[in-house]
Amino acid sequence: MDRFLSNTVSRIDAKGRVSVPAHFRAVVQKRGYSELYGLRCLDQPAMDVGGLDLLDRYEQRIALEDPFLQTADDMSFFCHGDGTFLKLDQDGRITMSDFIRGHTGISAEVAFVGRGNFFQIWEPGQLAAYGAQARARLLQLRQGTKPGERPE
Repeated sequence: MDRFLSNTVSRIDAKGRVSVPAHFRAVVQKRGYSELYGLRCLDQPAMDVGGLDLLDRYEQRIALEDPFLQTADDMSFFCHGDGTFLKLDQDGRITMSDFIRGHTGISAEVAFVGRGNFFQIWEPGQLAAYGAQARARLLQLRQGTKPGERPE
């Protein structure tokens, strides 16, 4: 397995640490990630987490922009200022910092969600709401309707 797939919920311990699911740790190891990079999701209360290739992808995109325009500055703020490195300890845990908790609303539990080449961390209730919305949008597409329209 070389993709982050599925989802699971884990409890945060008294020291603010949470165990990354074993199957996610296996992908981290297989990909040779020595550290994880977490980035505040732009449009959801979640963190995108991956290896340095995730950061590289954003930096390559920034390099395509004119460095004198606001877009390049905004993109740099987004991927550098809204990002953080996450250290996996010897037991496969990461710390839920105030930076992460403030953006996600995470308190006692963390939902880990595979997204292929990266994974996300969510507050479980927020994830459930988002999942229901995503499934509803996809159902509308399957039925040939646009969001807000009713099927005929």
